[in-house]
Amino acid sequence: MRIAIIGGGLGGLAAALLLRQAGVEAVVYEQTAELREVGAGIVVGPNMVRPLARAGLGERLASFAVPLEAAWEFRRWQDGRVLFSQPMGEECRRLYGADCYVAHRADLLQMLLEALPSDAVRADRRLETLRQDGPEVELVFTDSRGEKTTVTADGVIGADGIHSVVRPAVVAEEPPRFSGLCAYRCLVEAEHAPELALRRVQTLWLGPGRHFVHYPIRDRKLINIVAIVPAGEWRVESWTAEGRIEDLAREFETWDPRLRQLVASATETRRWALYDRSPLERWTSGRVALLGDAAHSMLPFFGQGAAQAVEDAVVLASCLRVATRETVAQALVRYEEIRRPRASQVQLMSRGREVQNHLPDGPAQLERDAAFAGGDPLRQNAWLYGHDPETITAG
Repeated sequence: MRIAIIGGGLGGLAAALLLRQAGVEAVVYEQTAELREVGAGIVVGPNMVRPLARAGLGERLASFAVPLEAAWEFRRWQDGRVLFSQPMGEECRRLYGADCYVAHRADLLQMLLEALPSDAVRADRRLETLRQDGPEVELVFTDSRGEKTTVTADGVIGADGIHSVVRPAVVAEEPPRFSGLCAYRCLVEAEHAPELALRRVQTLWLGPGRHFVHYPIRDRKLINIVAIVPAGEWRVESWTAEGRIEDLAREFETWDPRLRQLVASATETRRWALYDRSPLERWTSGRVALLGDAAHSMLPFFGQGAAQAVEDAVVLASCLRVATRETVAQALVRYEEIRRPRASQVQLMSRGREVQNHLPDGPAQLERDAAFAGGDPLRQNAWLYGHDPETITAG
């Protein structure tokens, strides 16, 4: 069986790896001439760690990712007072059989690339047309020289992100929903960062109208920063769009001095507007299916975008493992039946978190801060981190 995967991001490469381990000939087609992951840090939750470990990548992941000692360390914007901190480490491993890591997206991408044979990835292939009016799917690609290549496959997986070119072959296209927010991303050399930012902790500073997240990556040599602020007139949705450090600093000019020091240590930033989509009514059409952000693009407030794509890949591989060329369409429907309800739930749960995070100082903010003391997000999110798609698929 031959499966063509459109898109060489984390979801596409994970799907290729798991499909090949399931005995399916999967090839990734990526439009860029060189596969490289843009962006910076990412939370690798237990529900993403376990499938990667089962695929034989546990030791490789642990070689570069930073295991968190604490997460959801909420701090007050004005003075850095800790409102709540969730111990991770041993407790996370006991509950979910895996650590919760933070890592650089590029390191995760490289790990997956190294696990795949060289012929499993074809770069510089931009999808132009897709037809499935016969027993196979026909795809026509164009490279950077304008030369066309025609490929046939028994099935196609669109793993090509929120602006997927495969999605219109599955479902009527609708514009993404603008959140009204934008995000700044920075990487700061650890030697220039305040001591507070070097700990193996995911820290979230909460304040009126905005919040600020930081954690260490790459063996704590870099500090990843994500700042969520009102977008104003900014509408550019691109992880490569350049922002200005002075604009970022202005957003937090009255906040705790340690946070301002961290911002001042950054030399460049990227800025992108935050969009998502409402859950799709379907993920499959015949021999074509969607995966990852192409199927369920979500806001980053649960840190689950990549993890849900890996869960997709696990179920997809399980469904296609037992399929024949004649039953690919049925296997893809089964994949959608298993994955769409859960991914849609995570999608919708990722909305609205900024309302709680961005409360102005006052009674509602005081009530929120007081409620943190009785929180236990590690257990409260058991439905998220304890989910095992392999068990569900086998059942």
